Amino acid sequence: MVGDDRSAPVPSAPDRSASSYSVVIPVYNSQDVVGATIDRVVEVFESAGLRYQVVLVNDGSRDGSWDVIAERARTSPHVVALDLLRNYGQHHANVAGMRETTGDYVITLDDDLQNPPDQALLLIDKAMEGHDVVFGRFERKQARGYRRLGSKAISLVNRRVFDQPPGLAVSNFRILRRDVVERICGSRTAHPYITGQALMFSSNPADVLVRHDPRPVGTSNYGLRRIASLVLAILFSYSVFPLRLAAGVGFAVAGGSFLLGLFYLVRSLFVDSTVPGWTTIAVLLAVMNGFVIMLLSMLGEYVVRTLNAVSVVTTYHVARRVSS
Repeated sequence: MVGDDRSAPVPSAPDRSASSYSVVIPVYNSQDVVGATIDRVVEVFESAGLRYQVVLVNDGSRDGSWDVIAERARTSPHVVALDLLRNYGQHHANVAGMRETTGDYVITLDDDLQNPPDQALLLIDKAMEGHDVVFGRFERKQARGYRRLGSKAISLVNRRVFDQPPGLAVSNFRILRRDVVERICGSRTAHPYITGQALMFSSNPADVLVRHDPRPVGTSNYGLRRIASLVLAILFSYSVFPLRLAAGVGFAVAGGSFLLGLFYLVRSLFVDSTVPGWTTIAVLLAVMNGFVIMLLSMLGEYVVRTLNAVSVVTTYHVARRVSS
């Protein structure tokens, strides 16, 4: 009615109890803490009255982690345990777990209680505002100095390769809507990287402030070597930056070689060479090496594009599956 000053009702956010949730936990050498992690996850979701599923993926642990999670899977109707054939890495384990999930939303967290399960409710509430991906922004990350430096390096790579929005914090503690999960699971890549793929396959990412607790038992399995390996995998699997950098250096060397060859050619015309034939050899080597560097750089560009096109879908193998 014209002149009616009554404001339209503001639509409320969807109720989190209307959706189902799958929690994916990669497990690696954590027999002393993974049982407590499972108990905490179950307690949080049971107390909140939410429909849930817990998918535990043993990523080639060398201790008794598989025995712990397999026993929980046998006795709990909400728990599924997968045993990978060998250690493939955290991101492969996450993909394996995601393909087992059935929930409307998928939450990924670590097996060491540094991502407190009760904080997952904050991720859920933020996702209910309409976000298809929500990352946990840690108040203060409980990690060693080299881990924090590694996280900053990976963040720089994320911003360059995956166009991570300014001000958005990313982490392995996240919730993804089902459509984003399906895109990640259907992606053809030999080197999955869940954080980057979540950024690639989402349209409305966000973050929320969460707590990060100290690890109660043992030490982190992510050392400098694993961090460096992850950075290189991201660069070489999702970006042509290394190749274009090499191509740029190649063209610079080629240009310098051409100039050097031209210099010796002109010099030989006006100044007698002390060594007969030296100028010819120097010019030919400079020009040929320059061409070789340029050709190798261009071939590398084609190789990486071909590799990305023919990458296998299955990059891991499940040896055993246990559920009630």
